[in-house]
Amino acid sequence: SGQVNQVEDITVNSGEIVQPINFTTINLSGNTYYEWTNDNTSLGLLSSGSGDIYAFTAINTSTTPIVGTITVIPTFTNGGLSCEGPSMSYTITVYPTQGSITDQDGNTYDYLTYGDQVWTVENAEMVTYRDGTPIPEVTDATEWEALTTGAWAYYNNDPTKPRLYNWYAVMGIHDTDPNTPNKEFAPEGWHVPTHAEWTTLEEYLITNGYNYDGTTTGNKIAKAMASTTGWNFSTVLGAPGNDQSLNNSSGFNAFPEGGRNNNDNESFNNEGFSAIFWSSTEYNSSFAWYRYLDNNESFLVRYIDSKRVGFSVRFVRD
Repeated sequence: SGQVNQVEDITVNSGEIVQPINFTTINLSGNTYYEWTNDNTSLGLLSSGSGDIYAFTAINTSTTPIVGTITVIPTFTNGGLSCEGPSMSYTITVYPTQGSITDQDGNTYDYLTYGDQVWTVENAEMVTYRDGTPIPEVTDATEWEALTTGAWAYYNNDPTKPRLYNWYAVMGIHDTDPNTPNKEFAPEGWHVPTHAEWTTLEEYLITNGYNYDGTTTGNKIAKAMASTTGWNFSTVLGAPGNDQSLNNSSGFNAFPEGGRNNNDNESFNNEGFSAIFWSSTEYNSSFAWYRYLDNNESFLVRYIDSKRVGFSVRFVRD
């Protein structure tokens, strides 16, 4: 009978090209022909066809993912005889270019698509890990400075301000036992971006014209990523603090929430000056990579800092 090999499920963003799908078989002689059906034509593929599926542009005009199931029926022919074989199915999931997600605490975050990546464009606000384990709030500067486990704090310990997290929280390090598995910080289906994923976003924005001067080389994307309010004034061309009304062409909406140090002298600083975001990538046993925008600089800065400091957090879809 006709046989068709399994095709892996496909996940794409709206507007992306789904590459050609060439069906194969374990049949060694004769010829195998394929008929297929698609139960969701809204994703940009016809309802049925024969043979392989050509490349097409995925479509999703809604704000939630859509899924189509492709069912393939093989027919084997040899010596004038034909025999239909068992069907094979796989799915194509198409995500919208923008929408929102909800975390484990019920907070919602808008997201946008940048090339092959999907990023939240609001900062993390949860106080539990994915499994419901609490992330402790630590207000005391001396206690914060000594932490090697996850914690969060409001900027200036002021509940009207945003939440900042140490790197241990980002990595789900919830106790001091090295044999205990780490928790998941991000909502289901999402993760804290790596150093490399931040670089991918940076390169996408540069090459797609988000530099303040319209060029496509060199890192001049700060204004495109920065929010349109909250920045201290700057006279530097292309800096977030220079004419804030021109900021945020990318929609990333980085607000200058500042950070929390790991010392008693100046526990909280840089509100209005910097938007600072963790990566999940460790530099060494004490430091990790982060990115930040400065009110007085035209570029997205990459640097390392102590895992004990408190920064903002964004998510990337798995």
